[in-house]
Amino acid sequence: MTSPVEARAGIGQPLARREDRRFLTGSGRYGDDICLAGQAVAYVLRSPHAHAAILGVETRAAGAAPQVVAVLTAADYLADGNRPMPHAPGSQSPPDIALANTDGSAIEVPAQMPLAAGRVRFVGEPVALVVAETLAAAKDAAELIAVEYRALPAVTPAAQATAREAPRVWDRPNVVLDAMVGDSAAAEAAFARAAHVARLDTHVQRVTGVPLEPRAALAEYDAASGRYTLYAGGGGVGRPKRDVAHMLGVDEARVRVVAYDVGGNYGTRNSTYPEFALVCWAARRLGRPVKWLCERGEALVTDFQGRDLTVAAELALDREGNFLAFRTSNLSNVGAYAVSFVPLTKGTELSTSLYLVPAARARAPAVISNTISTAP
Repeated sequence: MTSPVEARAGIGQPLARREDRRFLTGSGRYGDDICLAGQAVAYVLRSPHAHAAILGVETRAAGAAPQVVAVLTAADYLADGNRPMPHAPGSQSPPDIALANTDGSAIEVPAQMPLAAGRVRFVGEPVALVVAETLAAAKDAAELIAVEYRALPAVTPAAQATAREAPRVWDRPNVVLDAMVGDSAAAEAAFARAAHVARLDTHVQRVTGVPLEPRAALAEYDAASGRYTLYAGGGGVGRPKRDVAHMLGVDEARVRVVAYDVGGNYGTRNSTYPEFALVCWAARRLGRPVKWLCERGEALVTDFQGRDLTVAAELALDREGNFLAFRTSNLSNVGAYAVSFVPLTKGTELSTSLYLVPAARARAPAVISNTISTAP
């Protein structure tokens, strides 16, 4: 029962919706609703290969095309002193379990550049940024960019990526994490005395969020103050503020992130994306605002995806069917870059569900592959 004090504080009371009138009268503010005077439009040229070496990028014809403002590559990005994306894949939520390599070795996270440098590792990876007066002009110019690729062997299923002979996405083994959690000794002892053991091998399929509104980013740079303003709807403003500041090598106080209405999320928009830093960098370099809008086809191959767990599970029971112990292995396909171990963390820690399980042990490996990263 709600106390008088709680009632005065609003606890337990229904909350009146405040956004309905604004949305029903067409006054919402989404990514494409935000425009700035003098803005240019960006288009991203993306890799058609799952894995390939970039032997050369010729941009002169594209740069000379009508209405084109700039054509930028990884070489330009690095020449301006910018940095890779700062991925921190471990869960930062206090209730979650901690995953660490069982052999005590450090978790090595591959560095992701907002524009691919030297090699592409998944279909859709950004290769060049074209900035023009109109989107049509930017798209036409992108077709004039000549990228010389040398195709390399690729691997996409997690189980295949763990094999010793599998193509290496990076110049080291594809397994980036191999953790063990729970009470192994108690679980093994329970299985040894079990009357029955039930086994299940399954796959929790990869999914993508497909929010109604695709991602968008608009940035402006104030040369007098050295401050950036990034308009990017998502799950928050703290993470992109921190990450973009890191990539551009500036103090966080010089980056302001504004998020108005968000047309759907499903976890796909909780992370920082390459385009956030690219439009900020381009705005500074060109001295004018730069806007990028993700198209649905781009979203399907570049939005961070979810799940993709290969699961092997066993349940030990006594003669009456009581649970004695549970053990499992969740192999997580984290994609080409280890953006997040959260699908692995959640899949592992929730696997015992709400049942009384006296002992449990779980192995939690994560493997790199030539696919878009998983995060939601």
